[in-house]
Amino acid sequence: MIRSTLLFLALAIASAHAQTSPVFGQCGVCADGSACVFQNPFYSQCVPGAATTTAPPTTTVGSTTTVKSSSSTSSAPTSTASVPAQTGFVKTSGTKFTLNGAPYTLFGSNAYWLPLMGYSTTDINKAFADIVASGATTVRTWGFNEVTSANGVYFHLWNGKTATVNTGANGLGALDTVIAAAKAHGIRLIIALTNNWSDYGGMDVYAAQLLGSGQPHDVFYTNPTIIAAFKSYVQTVVTRYANEPTILAWELANEPSAASSTCNTTTISTWASTISTFIKSLDSNHLVTLGDEGFFNRPGSNNFDFVYQGTLGIDFEANIKITTLDFATFHTNSDLDTQMYPQSWSETGNPNSDAWGVQWITDHATVMKAANKPAILEEFGLTGTRNTTYADWYSAVLSTGITGDLIWQAGSQLTNGPTPDDGYMIFPTDPVYTLMQAHAKALKARG
Repeated sequence: MIRSTLLFLALAIASAHAQTSPVFGQCGVCADGSACVFQNPFYSQCVPGAATTTAPPTTTVGSTTTVKSSSSTSSAPTSTASVPAQTGFVKTSGTKFTLNGAPYTLFGSNAYWLPLMGYSTTDINKAFADIVASGATTVRTWGFNEVTSANGVYFHLWNGKTATVNTGANGLGALDTVIAAAKAHGIRLIIALTNNWSDYGGMDVYAAQLLGSGQPHDVFYTNPTIIAAFKSYVQTVVTRYANEPTILAWELANEPSAASSTCNTTTISTWASTISTFIKSLDSNHLVTLGDEGFFNRPGSNNFDFVYQGTLGIDFEANIKITTLDFATFHTNSDLDTQMYPQSWSETGNPNSDAWGVQWITDHATVMKAANKPAILEEFGLTGTRNTTYADWYSAVLSTGITGDLIWQAGSQLTNGPTPDDGYMIFPTDPVYTLMQAHAKALKARG
């Protein structure tokens, strides 16, 4: 508390001698029409339309947090400030989201890359401006990057069995910048805390560093040493932002699923209950979700379509009932052979992928209504010509009552070129962008 207060005073004093900072820039003397908004002890930003310099909720943080494999807790900080009443946190009511008692429409994009590429504040704000213009209210991004060598932007540096959380400018400071920009643009964030896949480290790094190479990474869900290490990382991140209403939800993992025959649906459901309960013990403000692809556990059903058979360690119907998970997720994404993106069936796409996706959405809506919890289509994507299929999937979201959706994924042209393009990117020049704008209006009208 003392440290953050002193730093805020120092910033205010220094601003009297600094040159004018541009709108959305790091605070010095803010340009006309904007004012300095204090994000946390490491970052402040000139935000347009702010009448006065304000201090949103702060959390006392240190420069690093060290996590040892033998420890089930960390030296992560505790939150120390209250939340401005006029801002509020997104909550749930039945199958809907609310904000300050009014309906909150969840619509937008994935943009995993926002905190990870070392983009300037100007470029990050350009990306958010493009996202907002699509009609978005919500963005999903990564709150993890596990590395064994300190290069570029990274959040969690492993040295043998010991991991250190990087809270510097190229660590969680980069996430601070993204949160500040999201706040300035009126966007709420869903932040995933680890990855089922090897991109940006994820579960594989925990398993390799703590147990040695060659382990199936689904030991992540059961090994006590790994669970303790993950909890320590989670504690550092969650308590840093516990009072930040720009964050809509914490997501336990991106697409958790089985990696071996020893992992079943009970394994992951138990892990999800354990970790979500832990997060709730640290942070009573934010929603929590699993981040899974929505696989069903209905052996023998749906002509033995594998995503309904329970063989991938996910039971959507069981997981939505976990009391410490506030809403459910499912994906209709690339490579239906391995995840659920129908495009991989052929170069031009399987002609049945459109109808399959509609049925997939409908089946999840049925479970959502029975559980009386929100469920969102959190990822979906095709390459090539996609307007017709996306229009049908959007229509299914509207007609079935699915709470909201996030496309995979947002794209922007920035200072040094386009954001990472995996073939699914939707740039403002893409015809799908216009479709998104129309869908956003329809979702908001539906309420």
